[in-house]
Amino acid sequence: MQTSEKSNNNISNNNNPEINKFDKQLKGFDPKKPPKQELIDACVHCGFCLSTCPSYRVIGKEMDSPRGRIYLMDAINKQDAALTKATTQHFDTCLGCLACVSTCPSGVQYDKLISATRPQVERNQPRNLLDKIIRFVIFNLFPYPLRLRLLLPILWLYQNIGLQKIIRATGILKISPRIAAMESILPKITKDSFQDKLPEIIPPQGEKRYRVGVVLGCVQRLFFSPVNEATVRVLTANGCEVVIPKTQGCCAALPSHQGQEKQAQTLAKQMIDSFANTDVDYIIINAAGCGHTLKEYAHILEDDIEYREKAKAFTAKVRDSQEFLMEVGFTANLTPLTDGELKIVYQDACHLLHGQKISLQPRQLLRKIPQVTLKEPIDAALCCGSAGVYNMLQPDVANELGQQKVDNLLNTGANLIASPNPGCALQILKHLNLKGKEIMVKHPMELLDSSIRGIKLKDNSK
Repeated sequence: MQTSEKSNNNISNNNNPEINKFDKQLKGFDPKKPPKQELIDACVHCGFCLSTCPSYRVIGKEMDSPRGRIYLMDAINKQDAALTKATTQHFDTCLGCLACVSTCPSGVQYDKLISATRPQVERNQPRNLLDKIIRFVIFNLFPYPLRLRLLLPILWLYQNIGLQKIIRATGILKISPRIAAMESILPKITKDSFQDKLPEIIPPQGEKRYRVGVVLGCVQRLFFSPVNEATVRVLTANGCEVVIPKTQGCCAALPSHQGQEKQAQTLAKQMIDSFANTDVDYIIINAAGCGHTLKEYAHILEDDIEYREKAKAFTAKVRDSQEFLMEVGFTANLTPLTDGELKIVYQDACHLLHGQKISLQPRQLLRKIPQVTLKEPIDAALCCGSAGVYNMLQPDVANELGQQKVDNLLNTGANLIASPNPGCALQILKHLNLKGKEIMVKHPMELLDSSIRGIKLKDNSK
């Protein structure tokens, strides 16, 4: 175990060239909510986080680990280092998977530290031109379903007139790894992507037990609409009246995770307002990353006098769909999904496992389906590399993690992968395709829906 004395650590302020070479341009964090020194000081530098940190496992550098980043935060906080390209790149390599939070024996709140640091980076560290363009596109397109939907006809043509195959064959995308990464995870555009088919209120099947709101998401709404439809059917089959406010927008996960503070606050307030007069008992979300952010609204809006209490009330109602069903009791009858045994491997999404501490409930639900055998992968807690838009901004690290994740899932011998997050599903599908493997990737709610309705799935193992 590493000593807790900084003077004995190989990345101490006195010995670390990455810090010392900036000693003539000391700056420190700006005064607006820098990482709290007491949270930084909670780290005893034991190193338990290293083995669970995906960026450290791929890059292999101390400064690209939670412990290394905390050293940098400490140095910058004390004005022993500056926010420069060389120092902030280590914050950029963090996936925000929160595995270190689950692992740390000292209870270091790294999630709060990195969430305080990222806005500092965005305010104070200039980006190069290409970085600015890519980030502008991401933050001005992805969180806005209506804007994104305007591009769908172009994307549909790109996929269906053979242009995608031609572009990929030329290798021209390799000129920009980030653009290539964005193109590589482009989901299949279908007719379902062009419209929202769900009404605003859906009655329960049988006796009403609860009135619940459902958050549709952004990527989920456009590219994974069958997941939303399945979720609504499962909820109504379990006695829920479902409310879907048409005014809802993005949950704010994407900007929040990347330090876009003002945008995240604006989107969070819009979401709160959209559910303000719905009189729902719970607010249900079926995407792991979105759910974690919805539960963080009280933190995102803690300085907003008008909304901070509203945010607390909103957050108190938020439940992941699987968490909710196990909490209130699953009552619908389930039928087998295949004629024989179906081997399913559940993929833990980081913001569900580490962020929301939800791991047992999805497995309990899947085991309720008759003739299902649940397989467990090695390194189940390791991030797949998606991490919101990380696989677009840091494609090299993301690709290695995606390969490792898919190998581990395939090695279980399962013939279906259950993934509770759209970003994870896209990342897994990409690397399955790269390996030439055909295996179903389904959201657990889709499996429950098919089981309730008696719809058999194709068993790819036969």
